[in-house]
Amino acid sequence: MNSHASMPDETMMSELTEAGQAVDTAIRKMLEHGLSPVAVASALLGGSLCLISKTMGEEGAIQLLRNAEAGIRAGHLHDR
Repeated sequence: MNSHASMPDETMMSELTEAGQAVDTAIRKMLEHGLSPVAVASALLGGSLCLISKTMGEEGAIQLLRNAEAGIRAGHLHDR
């Protein structure tokens, strides 16, 4: 897998925007097919964690999860 560590911020933001749009579309389609929000979220989280672990390694994945937990506790997801 390619590392994005040396990628310019502009390129990374463009890729994040494109990936986010693709995920939003996939979520909408799965919900339209009658899958429960918990099933959709669990599948996306599991797939994401697998990819993150392969890309960043175990410690990187754990740190990412710690950052996510801190964001949740700080209320960063309440407005979404």
